[in-house]
Amino acid sequence: MMCGVPSAAQPATAETQNVADQVRSQLEEKENKKFPVFKAVSFRSQVVAGTNYFIKVHVGDEEFVHLRVFQSLPHENKPLTFSNYQTNKAKHDELSYF
Repeated sequence: MMCGVPSAAQPATAETQNVADQVRSQLEEKENKKFPVFKAVSFRSQVVAGTNYFIKVHVGDEEFVHLRVFQSLPHENKPLTFSNYQTNKAKHDELSYF
């Protein structure tokens, strides 16, 4: 993967689910609701001075959210940064960069 170029969408992994789980409470607080389901289904990554993750998460019924999470470089020893999100997404919506 080239620096700065987002990867193609791929199925979520255990690592992707872990990233999503770490920002779940922040999303629930921003949306003022608890999600009955929180399952990462696909993701893209972008290597910058760390890694941006763009994650599609199933949150119940036919509803999905798209998350943007930044993971700094390991030597910086910083927590994940919940950068942005989009709600009211459908299963067929392409995972975008935002």
